[in-house]
Amino acid sequence: MVTGIVYNEKYLEHEQSPDHPESKERLKYTLDFFEKNSLFEDPNITLLEPFQATPEDVLRVHHPKYIELLRKGSETGAVIDADTFIPIGLFDIALLAAGGTIMAAKSVIEGDVENAFAMVRPPGHHAHPSIGAGFCYLNNIAIAVKWLRENGIERIMIIDWDAHHGDGTQDVFYEDNSVLFVSNHQIPLYPGTGYPEEVGKGKGKGYTVNAPLPPGAGDESYLYIFEEVIKPLAEEFRPQFIAISTGMDNHFTDHLTSLAITSKGYYDLMDRVVNLSKKLCNGNLFAVLEGGYSVVKGLPYTIYNVIAAMSGIEPVDDSESYSDELSLRKRESAHITVEKYVETVKDIHSKYWNAFK
Repeated sequence: MVTGIVYNEKYLEHEQSPDHPESKERLKYTLDFFEKNSLFEDPNITLLEPFQATPEDVLRVHHPKYIELLRKGSETGAVIDADTFIPIGLFDIALLAAGGTIMAAKSVIEGDVENAFAMVRPPGHHAHPSIGAGFCYLNNIAIAVKWLRENGIERIMIIDWDAHHGDGTQDVFYEDNSVLFVSNHQIPLYPGTGYPEEVGKGKGKGYTVNAPLPPGAGDESYLYIFEEVIKPLAEEFRPQFIAISTGMDNHFTDHLTSLAITSKGYYDLMDRVVNLSKKLCNGNLFAVLEGGYSVVKGLPYTIYNVIAAMSGIEPVDDSESYSDELSLRKRESAHITVEKYVETVKDIHSKYWNAFK
């Protein structure tokens, strides 16, 4: 099973400010960990070179006036919000991140690899059609999914497991019944959206599914949501392709969130998604990096284990090394809340899906 990793050193050039959490160090430490563990020497891994997304690619998702704002802001520097600046040179790197995500999808469709991981930055799932937010400028996964739709894929499932709700992606596909968007995320947390009652609009009603988690939820809760919500929805929807917004900020050492998933939990979760893709859509699967800000203790392990599950190599385990931090973060009572959230999701979506009737 060959997994493609999309990467380019230009992803390290993007910097909003020296102390911004979405820093180039996120990838630098991870790449060092890959080298230490000889990941790039494994026969199941191949590197893929990204390309820049075209104006046509980007305009399938974003409004022309917003793209012009990004382009001009990249020449002089600009501000979108308090957390999202436009540094000089941003536009070309953002296009490369979006194009790298398309490359991940394209390489699977064309049979060059079995599945692919787009290790890109800046991230994208908070970017709306008309504005960026939350460290995001172009919605990488939405652009790649729209590219798949243009290239003959009729039904696509997006799984977003970033700790922050993928409000931008939800916005893009809120009225679209060709894309099933399922998000697992912490509530309460930025951006303050992603409640179970948000189900879609018009012909897209029922095709947005939000299954949130409370602070302190860990591996057990994520796997429970997979078995109780994601898997039955996928089996009924029958996607031809699965795309994943792989946020890594659910990790128990991440300082911007309050969840408690381990790197082994990421492996187990992705392993289930890989098996689901083999069962339903010939293994057609790509993933794209979103958040994750535990630069040393989290990202190297979580990204490695997601790729390990995709490629069939052995995972690593960090839970023993940082067991004190895990015990402080994890709340046993959180899973009871997750079970209640899941029942609410099933009740709401029983109007739209036979699996929940």
